[in-house]
Amino acid sequence: MSDSKDSKKLSEERYSKFAQGYVESQTHAKGYDLDQFIKISDPQPDWQMLDIATGGGHTALTFAPHVKNIIASDLTENMLLAAEKNIKEKGIENITFRQADAENLPFDDEQFDLVTCRIAAHHFPNAQKFVQETSRVLKPGGRFLLQDHVLSEDKSVADFAENFETLRDPSHNHAFSLSAWTHMLVHAGFEIYHQEEIIKRHPFIDWVKRQGHGQEVISELEQLLDNASETIKAWLSPLEWGTPDASFVNHHILIGSDKKS
Repeated sequence: MSDSKDSKKLSEERYSKFAQGYVESQTHAKGYDLDQFIKISDPQPDWQMLDIATGGGHTALTFAPHVKNIIASDLTENMLLAAEKNIKEKGIENITFRQADAENLPFDDEQFDLVTCRIAAHHFPNAQKFVQETSRVLKPGGRFLLQDHVLSEDKSVADFAENFETLRDPSHNHAFSLSAWTHMLVHAGFEIYHQEEIIKRHPFIDWVKRQGHGQEVISELEQLLDNASETIKAWLSPLEWGTPDASFVNHHILIGSDKKS
């Protein structure tokens, strides 16, 4: 959507409705990528951490044993409440929760040692501003871990993936290629020390229903991929398409970077 206020309002509306589903989502709650977040960040016990767009709180929960304090932030109040309830029930005491816009963070300059943002930036209307705000709140030498959908450098494949995702989730704004993310990070004063692509396979029906859709959208998405080029099908790698066991993959980029001192 072109209007950032409308886009953020839509995100709040949708994720208020589906908050508990993201707390319970095993795709978000565990996996290789969360293990990698710990491995490549090398968290220290005296660190102050910010998790941007915490969603179900899974990243914050993973880091809780490794750092001193965490602020888990999200634009959507209901999402924060669902994440807080889940985390407090586990007896975790070093995570606090704060409603915050990723593009206008309500935190001091150079406040944090580590900032994370996992599978959320494609919702932000202005990704460059988000990266600049992350740089602002990080201490010199502070660490930034980013994971998000990544697009193919082939425009036709990228456009299809964007349309496919937006039909399922209208609050999706824009994903980026690795080259685009690299440009934004370097422009904001980061040095990239780690990057890798992660391919995630999703049960298709559950993926669609998590956003509240029924058979009409499922059928529309099935037909879109049925009619796609072989290059697009190779990118999404559908299996058992058109059956209840259908699945596909999307591609993520995981980037570790440090703010220049």
